[in-house]
Amino acid sequence: MITQTEATIFLAEQRGCSQTDRFRSFHNFNFGSYQDEHRQPFGCLRVFNDDTLAGETSLKMNIDENTEVILLPLVGAVEYKNSLGETGFVEAGQVQIFSATQGMEYEITNPYSDELVNFLQIWLSGEKEGFTPGLTQTTFDLQQRNQLLSLFSTQSTGYIGKFGGREEGIYEVQSPETHGVFIFVIEGAFEVQNRLLHPRDGLSLQSVEAVEFEALSNDAILLLLEVVF
Repeated sequence: MITQTEATIFLAEQRGCSQTDRFRSFHNFNFGSYQDEHRQPFGCLRVFNDDTLAGETSLKMNIDENTEVILLPLVGAVEYKNSLGETGFVEAGQVQIFSATQGMEYEITNPYSDELVNFLQIWLSGEKEGFTPGLTQTTFDLQQRNQLLSLFSTQSTGYIGKFGGREEGIYEVQSPETHGVFIFVIEGAFEVQNRLLHPRDGLSLQSVEAVEFEALSNDAILLLLEVVF
């Protein structure tokens, strides 16, 4: 691994939490009633929520500025509808990018009667001018192991990968001067830039030209975002 660089670790057990008997959301950054001076947005990455919905439960979200909403199911599938009149399903192995202008809203529903669903909601601030609302949904295959697979490419970019134990990887940052990198471990354990990360831990990095990582367990899954500052 390369020499240690300046970074911020977001430990899973130190995340903010909103919870009812039907819904639970863990927050890596300030969201709703959870406010912490050390959890300000990371560049254009404003929201990174790890959500679980009980059966036949819905969650409605309102957008307060132009935003790229990334919806990434991890377990099960969710039903969605939004201000564009779009409806449908997103399931594990798919990612949805909803380009939402200020004032739009969307709703996520667990379509199952007695199963939990788990998904990530990620909000990236969009451009103030020339921002066009729209919806894109793509599929990825984690059977393509030991490599980072592209999830989306807007102003920012996102990747996901499943790695075997002791498999190593390196990500070359596209714009080190103006971009930062946020890492989130979905499953397993990784060493990233000499930091040990367990499931649902996060790591933010700035002013780095490359990010090196090594999977420390089999079938370990990593999410990597390169975001604009």
